[in-house]
Amino acid sequence: MSKGQALQDPFLNALRKERIPVAIYLVNGIKLQGQVDSFDQFVVLLRNSVSQMVYKHAISTIVPARNIKLPMFDETQATPNDSNQ
Repeated sequence: MSKGQALQDPFLNALRKERIPVAIYLVNGIKLQGQVDSFDQFVVLLRNSVSQMVYKHAISTIVPARNIKLPMFDETQATPNDSNQ
């Protein structure tokens, strides 16, 4: 698993499990809103009044409506715990 996936999957999974509303900004500036319904290596399914499949390569930023806690983060550090450092 790459470092990007090691952070991306727990982040998206927390958003999905806790049904946290998100704003997803695409690289072209469009803002999508909803809840993460599902995701895989290439896409995120966003649910609002309809379901939208958004390709990850088109996503610039994902902004949760509230803070989330990721189990791999130590609150005293700004970066994930990494035994390779």
